[in-house]
Amino acid sequence: MTLPSTSRAVAALSAVLLVLTGCGDSGFGRKRLNAQSCMERAIFFEANRSSRDGMIAVGSVVMNRVASDQFPDTVCEVVGQKNQFAPGVLSRPIDLERVPDVRRAASAVLRGERHPRIGNAMFFHTHGYRFPYDNMHYVLVAGGNAFYEKRRSHLVTQPVPPAPIEQGRFR
Repeated sequence: MTLPSTSRAVAALSAVLLVLTGCGDSGFGRKRLNAQSCMERAIFFEANRSSRDGMIAVGSVVMNRVASDQFPDTVCEVVGQKNQFAPGVLSRPIDLERVPDVRRAASAVLRGERHPRIGNAMFFHTHGYRFPYDNMHYVLVAGGNAFYEKRRSHLVTQPVPPAPIEQGRFR
């Protein structure tokens, strides 16, 4: 009988069509993500215990990278770059308790809001870490992260992170 074979072919074709249209599964056991989901995940895993300033700053860095020729062209590709954001950023579960704040921040960034002090910064690290590089021009410390631009060393005018813009828990 050809019915089981035909059923499998129809099921396989349906699965391929779902993936190609952006629905269903990516083929690696997780749902295909859109820009909103990818931005939420970047903000959640990099700034989930952060202030709104810290969340918008992380989102601003993602968008600066999307706009740059040095990085991929989409939010999901930028967020999914190896060793650039938190491990498992596109696959780990999200704690639903913080999602409303994260979702609002991600939506605001995707609508065009940027942190006013981020400028052209495309990098950040946990505040308190120190690195021996002389090309890091710091622009902001917010939500526990230090944000910076990479510049030629003679153009760096802020070689150490400034004081955090929040008081208390994010230092």
